Formats: sequence, structure tokens, C-alpha cells
Amino acid sequence: MFSSNRVRVVIVGAAGRDFHNFNVFYRSNLQYEVVAFTAAQIPNIDGRVYPAELCGERYPRGIPIEPEAKLADLIRKHHADEVVMAYSDLPHVEVMHKAAIANAAGADFRLMGHARTMLDSSKPVIAVCAVRTGCGKSQTSRAVSTILKAKGRKVAAVRHPMPYGDLLKQRCQRFATLADLEHHECTIEEREEYEPHIAAGNLVFAGVDYEMILREAEKEADVVLWDGGNNDLSFYKPNLYIVVADPHRPGHELTYYPGETNTRMADVVVINKVGTARPEDVATVEANVRRVNPKARIIRADSPVTVDDPAAVKGKRVLVVEDGPTLTHGEMRIGAGHVAAQRYGAARIVDPRRFAVGSIKKTFENYTHITEVLPAMGYGDKQVAELEKTINATDCDLVLIGTPIDLGRLIKINKPSLRVRYELAADASEALRAEVEAVL
Repeated sequence: MFSSNRVRVVIVGAAGRDFHNFNVFYRSNLQYEVVAFTAAQIPNIDGRVYPAELCGERYPRGIPIEPEAKLADLIRKHHADEVVMAYSDLPHVEVMHKAAIANAAGADFRLMGHARTMLDSSKPVIAVCAVRTGCGKSQTSRAVSTILKAKGRKVAAVRHPMPYGDLLKQRCQRFATLADLEHHECTIEEREEYEPHIAAGNLVFAGVDYEMILREAEKEADVVLWDGGNNDLSFYKPNLYIVVADPHRPGHELTYYPGETNTRMADVVVINKVGTARPEDVATVEANVRRVNPKARIIRADSPVTVDDPAAVKGKRVLVVEDGPTLTHGEMRIGAGHVAAQRYGAARIVDPRRFAVGSIKKTFENYTHITEVLPAMGYGDKQVAELEKTINATDCDLVLIGTPIDLGRLIKINKPSLRVRYELAADASEALRAEVEAVL
């Protein structure tokens, strides 16, 4: 099937960018043979096979997906010539550690640019990306979709991939109702991204094959809205590239991969959360952006938090549940739920660590910076059940849910709970309007 003079490749990924790079560049490229994918960052996504049906005729047995810890052994076993870095939200030094592992095992190390991986669309594309996980892409995407719909445009939000289940079934997914979330057996992380769009009346597309997904979205939409994941680049060539930065992590806009690339490519940089950040940190982010991308328009924004019944928080012992990825590989210590607990007068924020069970306990062990809040981990039924047990075992008066979804639809909480909501502030949305209208 393959000749000995082809470049043998291992793609290092996390069930997203890795598959995309393969599909658009390697799948039909006769100069290369992909011998393995590796998996990291997300639990339980290794030990699978990228299906032959998605690989094409050159790979009749599919391609194995191995743990990234085996990278050096895989290079030697398969006599790999090249390792391709294909996942996001890593500090620059960590990327170079992976390069060192590859080089020491005898392989070259490659970072693919956007020219080889972005797909062209027949419709206008607006991309919302970020410099780190948890900057506020979701509320920025929702603000953009509201602007577009007010102009009479039908929007298809195409979400960065999160295919953690059956890859063949997830090839091209369309979500129009909440029932579609059940049909596609979505994880909590997937629901956190899809549900707010569905509630706003947007079509959502996601999956594995982003060429197929784009063509399906183009059939139903006037504008394609790329809703990015982590700090990855857009998969589609944008007419407007919006990048969100976080002054709670000043300097990260220049020190994380590929977030710095987004900083340098952006047409617009939204510096979010300015209402809760130190002014000097906001100034640092702005100065860094201006230094590497002086042409970008900078919009300072806030995402104020609200709860339906603020009085119910005051004086209570509160368990705060936050968006999982923001805390884990996003490295944040707190999120919107913690901000709301303090703003609305909680007597105490309860430390959930001593109540954690199973994989939730393991998450705290792996991410020791998380202390006062509970990450809403839910990458499978077992982990969702362990999240429910942890919440119900915690000695508190109120559960304050800072994830973007109605967690009560998935688990039974044995104590009062409130959802925390957050949207991009009106002045920032108005500033984005002019940029969006210019594209239209």
C-alpha cells in the first residue's frame, strides 16, 4: 500500500485538530503515510482507531490512536520521520518539550500553519477564537450571532470538534433542538458549547469531517460562524477574525500555543472580563497585542454575571460548579460561579475536594491549582455519575452552577441550586456590530 520513500508521520492530538489536519492535508497526500495518532488532554480518547471509512482507501485498517506517553516508542516502532503537533492550549515550553522527545527519538517536529489547514467557504465566515481556554469565546459568539440575526441573516454556528465517542457516527452532526443533544449522546463539555446556541435559535454543526460539515452548513446558512475551541485556530478561512483575550492571565496571549498565533492573526481582539481584572493587567494585554499586531482593533469588554435570585445566595454556604476545561487545561482557579458567589454575598465558598469521588477526585489530584470550585467534568456516563455523587455529598446550603448549561437536566441535585448566566456587555456588542456589518 505504501512505498518506503514516503514520509512516515505520527500526529500528536486530542481528538480534534489532529483529525482535521489529517483529513485536509494527509489523507490523500501520496508523499506521506500517517502511522498513528496520539491522544492527550481529554480522558478516554486513546485506545481507539480512526475509522477506515474516514481514512479513505489508503488506510483500509484505519489508524490507531495511542496514548501520547508512548510517543517516543511509537516513533521507533514505526520508524517515523515526522511528528506533527495538532492540539491546543499548551505553554510554549511544553510544545518544545514535545519537540525534544520527537527529536531525541529521531523524528522531525512540525507545526502546521493556517494556509494548509483552513478551508474556503462559499459563504461569509466570521471566526471567534481565543488566546486561552475560558477567555469568553462563547458569549462573544452569541453576541455575534445576535448581530447577524438582527440583520436578517441565518446563522450556522460550526463548533470546534469534540468527538469523544463513536467517530464514524460523529462524522457530521447537526443540532437544532435540545433533543438532538440526547440523540448524539453529548458529553457535558459538548452540551456546554451547543446548548446556548440552540437556546438562541442557532443551528449548530460539529463532528469530525469539517469539509463535509462546512458544505452542510452552507446549505442552510447565510453566514458561517466558527465557534472555536480552546485557543485553536479556525478551521475555516475567515472574513473576520475575532480573538478573545483574558486579563486575568496577562501575558498568556504571547506565551501559549497556538494562542499567540491567534493574537498575531486577529482583525479584532476582545479583551474580556475587564470589570473583574486589575487595570494594570488589562493594560499589559493591550500593550502586548499592540506590539505584535498593531493593525488589530482592540475592544475592551465585560461579561457581567447574573443569577435569577440573588437574595438566595446571600449568607449561604455555597458549592460553586464551574466549566471544566476552563479550570483544567485553561488553568483558571475560578470562573463565573465564583465571581457570582462573591458578588451576591455568599457566607462561604465550600471546598469540594474532600467530598470528591472517583475520577472527580483524580481531577483534583491532577490539577492542584483547583481548590475552591468543582469542575463540571462529564466525559462519559460514569464520570457524570461521579460528578452527581460529589455534588450531593458536599455539605453546603446552595449549589451555584457556573457552567453554560442546565446541569439539572443531566443530574439530580439533592439541594437547592441556581444557574449563573453571563453575556457580553452591551457596549462591547455594539463595538462588534460595526466590524460584523463591514463583513456583510
